[in-house]
Amino acid sequence: MANSDSTTIGIPATGALPRHVAIIMDGNGRWAKQRYLPRIAGHRGGAEKVRSTVRACAEKGIEYLTLFAFSSENWRRPAEEVSFLMQLFISALEQEVAKLHENGVRFKVIGDLSRFERPLQKLVADAENLTRNNTRLTLTVAANYGGRWDIMEAVKRMLADKPQLAADFTESDLLPYLSLAYAPEPDLFIRTGGEQRISNFLLWQLAYTEMYFTDTLWPDFDIAAFDTAIESYTRRERRFGRTSEQLREDAARQTPRRALDGR
Repeated sequence: MANSDSTTIGIPATGALPRHVAIIMDGNGRWAKQRYLPRIAGHRGGAEKVRSTVRACAEKGIEYLTLFAFSSENWRRPAEEVSFLMQLFISALEQEVAKLHENGVRFKVIGDLSRFERPLQKLVADAENLTRNNTRLTLTVAANYGGRWDIMEAVKRMLADKPQLAADFTESDLLPYLSLAYAPEPDLFIRTGGEQRISNFLLWQLAYTEMYFTDTLWPDFDIAAFDTAIESYTRRERRFGRTSEQLREDAARQTPRRALDGR
């Protein structure tokens, strides 16, 4: 199954570990409030957890990690908080990209960057260019991103390239134009902070993703908490529309083949 294929068209190969983990990092503000700290302290604490999560994914052999850093709706937050988040993003790019590159991590950003100031846009472009050939882990940050925006932009780009498809097109026609066309659809979606919704994140790509919700606030989401989420994933039965009986029959057919391959 190619990276850009859809789980509603084909059945992807699955393993004990997810290939692609997507996370909504929720709870920074509440974490700070519980400690009588300003909200920006929570965002600083959340940035530390990004580092440890990236490291854990690389060590486990997870190939793709996508983090929802700033949604298209987050502009509605207080202006001072938005300004701080932009500065935090700039600082992270300035301080972390070289380390990511040294550790074989490819860095990508998805979302509408046109609303960001030019220096930030340049930092993103430089980071993507520096790390473009790395293969150990692809770290994607969704910034000024919305799932509906993603689908609408994909349709517009597709029709600009192929106007003859306006009357009739398929999923396969649209897939290459989605923001995450370079990655398989997420196997595991994690949301911290107790909320149980996807908040306009990867609406297309989460069609058959396993969902994991936790009350743990993002700055408290340590390696043990991440391991618990991964362990939950290993207990899921990923059927992609099939029955449990079909899965067992497929496994039984594959077992003799594995035995022969191992001779």
